[in-house]
Amino acid sequence: MSVLLLRLAGPLQAWGASARFTRRTTEAAPTKSGVIGMLASAAGIDRGDDAALAPLAALRFGVRIDQPGTRVRDFQTAHHTDTGKSMPLSERFYLADAVFVAALEGDPTLLGALHTALRTPAHPLFLGRRSCPPDLPPELGTRATGLQQSLEDEPWHAARWYQRLRRKEALIALPVLREPGPGDPPGNTLRDQPLSFAPAHRQHTLRFVISTSAEVTNPQAAPTPTRAVPRHEPFDAVGEETL
Repeated sequence: MSVLLLRLAGPLQAWGASARFTRRTTEAAPTKSGVIGMLASAAGIDRGDDAALAPLAALRFGVRIDQPGTRVRDFQTAHHTDTGKSMPLSERFYLADAVFVAALEGDPTLLGALHTALRTPAHPLFLGRRSCPPDLPPELGTRATGLQQSLEDEPWHAARWYQRLRRKEALIALPVLREPGPGDPPGNTLRDQPLSFAPAHRQHTLRFVISTSAEVTNPQAAPTPTRAVPRHEPFDAVGEETL
């Protein structure tokens, strides 16, 4: 097995596991369906090609929250392209200034091909929604270690200003949300396992998610101040005249 690591960061991100009517929410961390959709876009897989999507959806997924960001809300209006009629006002939520490290574990040949596709994507990449492009190419390379170990070994990718906010901590415990491996408890469920991205019949099913953590070094940690121990000799107060 091999692991492909991605850095997911940009001004805005939106990872919706569910959306009803005009209210479009976002999860606190990237969803598997959103990341798999980005990989499928990079590889040039057609939305209706469920057979080509299946190997990607079978990859084991995990994400580390390096910088949680801030949840923001926006209101959007639109007009029907044919009739020009105003559409209902929609309420949309985003994550601003967030940084995540996503990991996908599986067949090394498939992950190597996806790594190459991310360098020269067939279609534009976006972080959950088309209005959310990444700030840098997301690929961080492949690793030979397991999913959890890869997330523990990867350096902290939070912005410097955010790292300095926690400069008093030399080691930082970052939350990890991942699919369970052999011997792990099943955890919670999330309707986030993609079955089809076809516009006419998008389908998702449940997948299991467990919460762990990864301890990383803070490169902006302040050095521990050293204080000289003052010399204390009680007999110094006794003058020579008393001897």
